[in-house]
Order: sequence, then structure tokens, then C-alpha cells
Amino acid sequence: MKRVRSTDLAIFLAIANHRSFRKASVELGVTASALSHALRAIEERLEVRLVNRTTRGVALTEAGERLFDRIRPAFLDIDAALEDLNSFRGQPYGKLRINAARASTRLVLLPIVSRFLKAYPSVEVEIVIDDALVDMVSSGFDAGVRFGESVAADMIAVPIGPRHRFAVVAAPSYFENRGKPVTPHDLRDHECIRYRFAAGAFYRWEFERGGIELEIEVAGSLTLGDQDIILDAVLHGCGLGYLFEEQVQRAVADGRLIPVLEDWCPFYPGFFLYYPSRRQLPTALRAFVDFVKVDRAPAQV
Repeated sequence: MKRVRSTDLAIFLAIANHRSFRKASVELGVTASALSHALRAIEERLEVRLVNRTTRGVALTEAGERLFDRIRPAFLDIDAALEDLNSFRGQPYGKLRINAARASTRLVLLPIVSRFLKAYPSVEVEIVIDDALVDMVSSGFDAGVRFGESVAADMIAVPIGPRHRFAVVAAPSYFENRGKPVTPHDLRDHECIRYRFAAGAFYRWEFERGGIELEIEVAGSLTLGDQDIILDAVLHGCGLGYLFEEQVQRAVADGRLIPVLEDWCPFYPGFFLYYPSRRQLPTALRAFVDFVKVDRAPAQV
């Protein structure tokens, strides 16, 4: 068996962590093809197969599983040791990878990140926009941002940004030949633009008034998977849309959209920054979590 370098083990570890050449290539900053060739060279030096390549992705062999289990704790210790060095720096340093839905990125995350980067110029932030819920740890993310109800119970969650409220809106042209809904039940007689999650389920429109909570599975001819495109469709008169109030407030103010069922649209706690429970957070993540807490705190009078 030829000598194997620590860089070879790091390549294997990235592939084993993600169970994907594509995702590992993103983490390491190389092409998936180059990573595949590198792994093949590592296997030749070790004289043992570590990975089985399938049409679905990557599966570790028994030897690969054993190697992964043995070297992963050592690399985590190395990461922790390097992270300790950051305490000697004048300010946080490193890279922060955040997974977030498109709406949360535009409404709360990007404004906060822009202020954070001005305060901590030695930190790099990568935001990966994905409306589907992902396994944050296995996908190599430090943190994620989602609506509160979407955060897994085993995560630490910190409120980020203000409370949010949904709005039901339509263009004036939509109401030219039909009445406005007075209660959520009236939506069954309207053309509603539906939102489908990446996993396949439809979003049910949520309402509350006087302690009465309703979830309405609306119907309509148009289904979309992006809230910004839903807004465009609403502006074109395609039907009623259920969108964040912040997304539509300018169009409502200038008369391009008309809100309905306003007394049925409650406020929600909003979005949360969430991350795995760890004894020692990476310095960049700790700085961002603390920044979010301070940024959200009300100003002292």
C-alpha cells in the first residue's frame, strides 16, 4: 500500500459526509469529475475500494464505512483545534454557509447579512437558496433560516427579523366581474394561485380571527413553486395570492393590488435562524448568532 496523504483523507471524508460527488465538489471547490478521479487514485493507493458509485449517488463499502468512522472524529478534533486559534484573532474569521428559502432570504436574511459583513469583514458568507427542507448537517451547512414551524425539534432556533403577516391580494382587474371574499370559506368560489412545496404538497392558506383558526385548501387553475412568480401572476390578474405582507405592501400602496380578508390574517412569530446543538460553535457562526440577537433586540428609549 502506497502512502496516503491527509489531503487524500479529506477528499474521502467530504465524499463520505455528503454521499455525493456533486455536493462534495461544492464544499471543496473542485469539479465533480476531478473529485471522482482523485478518489479513484486514493483507492488505488490504498488497494481497496471505498465507495460504490450507483445511479442514485454514492454508497460506502464496508471498508469505506470503517475508514469513515475512524477518521471523522480525528478531523473534527483538528477542526476544533483550528477553530480555537480564532480566539487569538482580533475578530471572527472563516466561512459561514447558510441554507434558506427564497422568501426568507429576501425578507430578512440578506439585509442582516449585509450589516453583518460590514461589521465582520473577515467572515465570508455563502447563502444557498433552496425552498426544499434539507438535512443541514449532511449537506455541509452551518445554519439555516426557515419559518418557525419548519424547524426540526432537535435544532437550536433563534428568532431572526420581525414578526410576519400574510396577505390575500388580487389585482383590480380580477375583481371587475366578481365580488370580494368576506370569509376564508368564500375562497372556494374564487380562482386562487396555489403554492406547491418542493416535496410535492400544497400549502394550505392559514387564517385566524377571534380564536377561530382555519386552514383552507384552495383551488385554482394555476400552481407555482416560487412566491415571487406568484406575485407576478397576481399582478397579471390570474387570481388571488397568499403572500407575505412585506412582498405586496408597495403594490397595495400604489393601487396595483387590493387586499382582502385582512381581519382574518394574523401575525406569526416569523423566521428563525437554526443550527445543530454543538459544544463549541465555529467562531463565524457564534458571531452571526450573537449579531442576530442584538440586531433583533428593540432599541432602548
